[in-house]
Formats: sequence, C-alpha cells, structure tokens
Amino acid sequence: MKKVITLLLALALVLGMVACSSNTDTTTDTSTDTSTDTTTDTGSDTADTGDTSSDGSFDGTIKVAVAGPMTGDNAEYGIGFGNAADLMAAEWNANGGVTVGDKTYEVVIEKFDDKSESDEATTIAYNIVSDPDIYGVIGHFASGICMVSAPIYNEAQYINISPTSSHADYSSIGDYIFRNNTVINVETRTGAEIAINDLGGTNIGVLSIDTEWGQSAGNAMEENIKDLGANVALRQEVSETAVDFATEIANFREAGADVIMVAGMYGTYGPFIVAMQNSGYIVPTVGCSNGYTDQMLEYANQAPDIQVYAPVSFFAGNPDEAVQAYVEAYTSAYGAAPSALTTQAYDSVGILLEAIERAGSLDREAIMQAMYETDYDGMSGHTTFDEIGDAQKEFTKVTIQDGAWVVAE
Repeated sequence: MKKVITLLLALALVLGMVACSSNTDTTTDTSTDTSTDTTTDTGSDTADTGDTSSDGSFDGTIKVAVAGPMTGDNAEYGIGFGNAADLMAAEWNANGGVTVGDKTYEVVIEKFDDKSESDEATTIAYNIVSDPDIYGVIGHFASGICMVSAPIYNEAQYINISPTSSHADYSSIGDYIFRNNTVINVETRTGAEIAINDLGGTNIGVLSIDTEWGQSAGNAMEENIKDLGANVALRQEVSETAVDFATEIANFREAGADVIMVAGMYGTYGPFIVAMQNSGYIVPTVGCSNGYTDQMLEYANQAPDIQVYAPVSFFAGNPDEAVQAYVEAYTSAYGAAPSALTTQAYDSVGILLEAIERAGSLDREAIMQAMYETDYDGMSGHTTFDEIGDAQKEFTKVTIQDGAWVVAE
C-alpha cells in the first residue's frame, strides 16, 4: 500500500506538468479544454500521460477508450472520466504496464466526446469497435446514452464498463456490459433515507429532468419515499436545460413539500436551489451522486439557506491514507479533487486492466470471463460483479457546509 501511495504522489508531479503544458485542467473551467475537444471529430483523442513507464520498453500497447461528454453542459463528467483514466494508466505504466503471458503492454487512453447525444455516441461506438487494439470502453455517462451504445460494444465483444449508468436494464444488455455503479433504486433509497430519517421530512417533493435517466430516478425516488412511510407531495418534471423554476417552486410550496429530492445533474440541481433561495422557499434538498461536484459548491454559495445533501460511493475527505494520496495526486494534476463518479471511472480502468492480466491473454471472451471474477479494492470501495455485471456499492451521506462538501452528521 505504501508503494502505491508513493507512486501516486510521484505521478501527481508528472501528470501535473503534463496537464499544465497541454491545458487539460478543465475541472473548473471546461471552456478552456483543447486536448479533449473533439466537437468537430468523432474520432479519438489519444491521451498524453507523459513518459511514466519504468524503463520505457513494452512489447505493445493496450488501448482503453474513454467515452463521455467532453464538451457541453455535462462536460465536467466526461473530462473527469478522462483525467481519472490518464492517472490510472500512468500508474500502471510506471509499474511496468500490463503483463499478459510473457509480454508487457503499455496502457494508452483514447478519449471520445459523445456530447451527451445519442447519434454522436452511436458513431463513436462504431469507431471504437473498428479498432482491434482497444480492449475496453469506460463510459458513457448518461444512462440513455449508455443504453444506445452498449449493444454495439456487446455485439463486437468489447468490454464496456460504465462508471455512472444506473438504468435498471443496462447490465442485462449482454455479457460484455458492466457497471461500476449501483442501479438507481439503490442509490435513491439512501437519498430517501436522508430526506425522511435524517431530515425528518414527511411530505417529499420530487423534481426530475425529462431524460430517460431522470424519469427512472424520479420513479425510484417516489417508490422509496412511499416504502419508507412518507408521502410524495408532488412530482414535477422539467427540461434538462430549464433555467426558470418559478412555476415548480410555487407548486411545491402550495403542495407543502418539506424536503425536495432532485433527480438531475448539477446543471439543473444548482440553478434550482438558487431559485429556491431567491424565492424565499427554504427547505432542504437531496440529490443524487452526480450532484457531488465542485460546480455544485458554486451554486450553494448563491443559496446559503438551502441545505444540499447527496449519497456518494466516494468522498474526497475520507482520511484513509491511500484515498488521500489519490486525492492529492488527482488534485495536483488537474486542479480540483476528484468526484465520486470520476473515482468510479478511475477504478473502472484498474478493474479492466486487472481482468486482462488475470485472463492471461488478449482473447476478448477470456477477458470477459475474468471480469466476472473481479474482487477489487479501489478508491470507490470494494467491487465485485454479480451474474449480470452489476456492482454493489455502499454510500456515504455528504452535505455542503461553509463552501465545502463534508460528511453529513
């Protein structure tokens, strides 16, 4: 463990210099990203992880594709995936690469911007499976996009691990499809427990975005609220691009909602709490793990009276020595601490590479079989997969206090 910690800190220095020189620090300002901007090209953007190998000699390369929104409203998530993959790849290369039989392979990350668009994701998926040197795909981000692209990967026998898809049917698409995340009903169960057991809510409002994921998450919230004995005051749906929430807030106020659960990304959740603050509607809110971002802190600063909570599988404030070494390495390289979803992407790369080593060959079916034997201790916790490729996660309850995310008491 000490060796891993020392290596992570050393890599932070290397990746920090690479990030600064190639302008990849997009954690807090996605408008300045040039290395991952593929808006005019749905092909790949090979990651520059620097010369982090132990002796510079490899017998070949193993490519890992990272697919997600590198531009647009959800760019923080896709860029985080790419950063995390770079960090994990650099760690493996510094340790001598991936050993398969009597050969060692350098890990190369290739990034693809799906822009959170189904058509773009489909094009990208076909581009990925046309490259025989790519042995796995980390992504996509949004559940609806994952559902579109996963059948393509499965048919081509390319391992696909989504760090974020929570759609109930995602993993069952095929044997090559895995999620390093929980299904949405499990995550929202913890969210409902926060709303009811911790915050004392009895009349819970639900706000969901009008995407496939938002509808699924909102439905799961309603089910869990009722199962825990509380009342659903009102369910409202808004566009993913909504910026005016005056009508929704008035409706929640009239319905007497004493806690609001939000099934939306920070681009919805953040402006919503600011609107609550500005309208004087002061009740606690509970989001999902995708709300645990630095951008959410900026919105919370504009809504100081609105409590914000979320269930997460990873918390950067965890005092564990290995976790703090990882947080320091990531922060030094990219300018901000990793989120829970970014960390699930980081672990997903490690899970894939360990499976390749266990398989002992580059045969895709052998790698798939090895994936089901995963027993991985990572930064987002201990991970195993069930018979359909679902991972089980334990959640930490976090909240925002004094401009920072902290463990909820």
